[in-house]
Amino acid sequence: MTVASEEKAVLEFKGRMLMMTVLHLKDLDPNTLHREVGRRLDEAAQWLRDAPVVIDVADPENSNQIELLAAVDTLRGLGVNLVALARNAHLDADTAAMLGLGSISLAGGRDVPRPEPAPASQAPAAETLVVEQPVRSGQQIYSHGDLIVLAPVSTGAELLAEGHIHVYNTLRGRALAGVRGNTAARIFCQDLDAELVSIAGHYRVAEDLPDNQRRKAVQITLDGDAMRFVELSGK
Repeated sequence: MTVASEEKAVLEFKGRMLMMTVLHLKDLDPNTLHREVGRRLDEAAQWLRDAPVVIDVADPENSNQIELLAAVDTLRGLGVNLVALARNAHLDADTAAMLGLGSISLAGGRDVPRPEPAPASQAPAAETLVVEQPVRSGQQIYSHGDLIVLAPVSTGAELLAEGHIHVYNTLRGRALAGVRGNTAARIFCQDLDAELVSIAGHYRVAEDLPDNQRRKAVQITLDGDAMRFVELSGK
């Protein structure tokens, strides 16, 4: 008999896929960051305020510790949930530790696709935006009205709409409807396999989706603070 066999386990390592948002910093000026990040947070759903954030500095070779510290302090002051610094040849684990952050290597280095908002000309106010091409990882589509997607949405892609979201294909990325607080917004998809779904700031991540609705055609609505999933017939 060994002592180890009688001891009660106090921890367990588990492999889990965690959702993180990469904040690509093109400018470290504190005033610019405060204005632009503050504006984005005002427009965002609650999940973005809660999401763990990795800082990726666009021009690391010309960044100094004072600028980095000021930028990190500004972001923390805005309530951004900073967890790590993207590691590269100029910003290593020691730099991250100095900032009070962990460090992480982004797959693909400097060529990792960055989420880019859809141009305003593609999403006029109160109009429906129709997307016919696949939405790939790293892409972000924003509609000021409803959003209709006729192609697959990949893992790592984001759909944001002030109105409803319709995906007439597989939804594997993130879908956020009613991002400006429209609690009547709905999400429709033909094949639910999402990383995250959200309506008016209320969200469910992949592991919290109903098992009996996965990989099915569903309608998602908001009932008070609870998200409701209803299977659609005729798939």
